[in-house]
Amino acid sequence: MKMRRVLLVLLLVGSFYYLTQHLWPAGAVSNLMGRYVPSLGGASMVGTSGPLGVFDLNVANAEPAYDAEEQNNIAVYKRLTPSVVNITTTTVSFDFFYGAVPNQGQGSGFILDKQGHILTNNHVIGENAQRVEVQLFDKHKYKAQVLDVDKVHDLALLQINAPNLQPVELADSKTLMVGQKVFAIGNPFGLSGTMTRGIISAIRSVRGPNGNAIDNAIQPDAAINPGNSGGPLMNSRGEVIGINTMIASNNGADQSAGIGFAIPIATARAVLDDFSKYGHVRRPSLAILPLEIGPDLAENIGLPNDYGVLIQRVVPGGAADRAGLKGGAQRASLGNTPIMLGGDFIVAIDGQEVTSLQDISSVMNAHKAGDTVTVTIFRGRRRSDVRVTLGEANSEQQV
Repeated sequence: MKMRRVLLVLLLVGSFYYLTQHLWPAGAVSNLMGRYVPSLGGASMVGTSGPLGVFDLNVANAEPAYDAEEQNNIAVYKRLTPSVVNITTTTVSFDFFYGAVPNQGQGSGFILDKQGHILTNNHVIGENAQRVEVQLFDKHKYKAQVLDVDKVHDLALLQINAPNLQPVELADSKTLMVGQKVFAIGNPFGLSGTMTRGIISAIRSVRGPNGNAIDNAIQPDAAINPGNSGGPLMNSRGEVIGINTMIASNNGADQSAGIGFAIPIATARAVLDDFSKYGHVRRPSLAILPLEIGPDLAENIGLPNDYGVLIQRVVPGGAADRAGLKGGAQRASLGNTPIMLGGDFIVAIDGQEVTSLQDISSVMNAHKAGDTVTVTIFRGRRRSDVRVTLGEANSEQQV
């Protein structure tokens, strides 16, 4: 009888050992409330109960390994986040009773060097900011000095006095391709350190926030929202290829419609070069007041080409005036807008067809003040080439 009991105990112990070691992997059984639950695959079933009933939770046994793409995402984020800053501007307006009312705006920027130079958008800074403050990734805040701005390219250069800064690395934006992977880091809606990912959907010329042309603007499908402005757009190696500038929104709504645009870093580097050499941007100019011409208008006023830019007026002493180009002398109106007809009609520059003001802007962005270009014009019905040495623009509206 005693032997039978011993055998029964040994059988029970052996069965339990077999079940726990072979059918239930080690660590795959948890007992929070005295209940054993078998695991499924590489996870454990954790049983718990309480006033709301019994819960059987499927919990992984170990942290999952990151795949190669995830590892790259994490590496880019860790590398760039210390270089991206949150910019807060304070302006003062006055209410009905002439009481001062402070208003704040937010945007992003990124550190260019250890001397504390920071690049952002001009529209992030605004026109009349009384105070500009930069917050680093470690939450330290510093008062920023606005060194210079370029309203045409929507860029602003700031500087702060802070230790141990981590600058970004700038890439070449002239070799970008549609389909290339990109990342954006910024502070959308004030949510600092936010990264989104996508591809380059297109590279096209667009109108910027102030109406000026942005040539070769990068259009990523990565989500860009208010507050991302001024932040970096990066390639898969974490090198900066552009500055996130604006979004396309639905009916003026204050959120992204999935289409954003970035200023190519090549444009920013040219602006920074002018800042460094001259203390301002030497934007080249023909010094003319232009009128963009399309087929209907060309037919109505008897021009010899369907597309081009008509010179309404040349700025006295400017590049076009010095080269002998002529403005119009015949007053007319286009709708409610007064115009001048009879001037030279520009159809090409350096052999590149000119069909719009944006075409002229593209040529200007490829040159500097002092460069000489060949302007192809019609004067009446006579076509000719005129050599023009570009001057320096002294007005935002001057072409």
